Amino acid sequence: MRFIDYFKKIRDAYVINQVKHIKSPNFESSPIVRKKLMFSGRVQKVGFRLETYELAKRLNLTGWVKNTLDKNVEAEIQGETDKINFLITYMKSLKRASVHNVVATEIPALDYEKDFVVIKEMDSV
Repeated sequence: MRFIDYFKKIRDAYVINQVKHIKSPNFESSPIVRKKLMFSGRVQKVGFRLETYELAKRLNLTGWVKNTLDKNVEAEIQGETDKINFLITYMKSLKRASVHNVVATEIPALDYEKDFVVIKEMDSV
């Protein structure tokens, strides 16, 4: 196993463990929305997509997350407003990443979506 692969395994295990131990608030029911998010800063090669994925699953959100060619991370996340806002706030607080800006745009919700996925290729959705 190459060193970089070993490092990624350790980082991924750390990220998954971190999300398991998040103290999330008791959310009141809030409207279902879909938001397109663009995270900029040092957000690639730090486990950012995996952490977004793990937290979204834990919060019962749907959508996707992917890296972009301009070194940002883009996501479309659907679910209760308060849960999406919690996810955004949490991702902005990560120490190993450095989120400089988050652009959030509300877009139409999708009725058919059931899961949250990480998109590996940067140019497809």
